[in-house]
Amino acid sequence: MNKNILLCGVGGQGIVLTSKLTASCAMEKGLSVMSAETIGMAQKGGSVFSFLRLGDDLYCPMFAEKQADIIIAFEPAEAVRMLPYLKDGGTVIVNSHPVMPVTASLKASGYTGAEMIDHLRKCADNLMVIDGDAACRELGSPKVLNMVMLGEAIRSGILPFTVDDAVEAMKKSVKPQFVDLNTKALTYNS
Repeated sequence: MNKNILLCGVGGQGIVLTSKLTASCAMEKGLSVMSAETIGMAQKGGSVFSFLRLGDDLYCPMFAEKQADIIIAFEPAEAVRMLPYLKDGGTVIVNSHPVMPVTASLKASGYTGAEMIDHLRKCADNLMVIDGDAACRELGSPKVLNMVMLGEAIRSGILPFTVDDAVEAMKKSVKPQFVDLNTKALTYNS
């Protein structure tokens, strides 16, 4: 059983932690894991993405276009940017809330992300659109978007572990005072 996973978003959304938790869960299940991240502009709100490969006979953390089983996108434009990596029949789980790029804010454009979601609806065979902002408001913190997204991805059945597995991995990676909130986010069902 091999899985190719691509996580994407912008700096500050928790992509790197989500990648590490996903890898940790897979390793606890006895799966080999390889990962590669691009985080150069993360502190400036730039693109962040992580390739994760789980399974047997892994020789490289990256994978070619048309190979991702799942794209977990924390921002709609980043989902569209990474769409060439999705395999036929693959799944995209995307947060509906956009993060306006600096170039769009300088031009005072009306970027809402809706056109990106429309494009994803046309191009992705399996699309789940998550209102991550509503979930974060209900949970009381914008910092748990990554756990909300990971919980949705796990419940999709594509990832080879459970929400309980992710909660256990999260407890080893997150400061104790944030465990309860992150557990609520992982188990939040939108």
